[in-house]
Amino acid sequence: MNLEETLQRLNSYNKNTLMETLSIEFTAVGEKSITAKMPVNSTVHQPFGILHGGASAALAETVGSVASLFFLKEKDKVVKGIELSINHLKSKKEGVVYATASPIHKGKTTHLWEVKITDEEDNLISICKLTNIILDKK
Repeated sequence: MNLEETLQRLNSYNKNTLMETLSIEFTAVGEKSITAKMPVNSTVHQPFGILHGGASAALAETVGSVASLFFLKEKDKVVKGIELSINHLKSKKEGVVYATASPIHKGKTTHLWEVKITDEEDNLISICKLTNIILDKK
């Protein structure tokens, strides 16, 4: 499967989900990383007109969870986020943010991801650690 087909498949999972509501779109798949983007506008603002931390957290968990699922060799597994820690370092009023998930640890039952959220100028907006548990499909 080429990159375009892979991204199309990943983006098809967003239909009728929070990811679709937040306009999250997968944009890149590397050898060990996945990146998605999200527009920053009034739909993801908090009352002071800046990017809501919850929207950033949703973006980070989305990218990290999809990365766990995508890089699993066994297809009879399901991924669930069990811990999310995020630090918001810079505010953002408009434009686009990009979240890239990179592995810290990929074990048989848990994955730990670092997710960096940056803007169009590569400024670090938020940084996140996400722990996923890998379970058998029921």
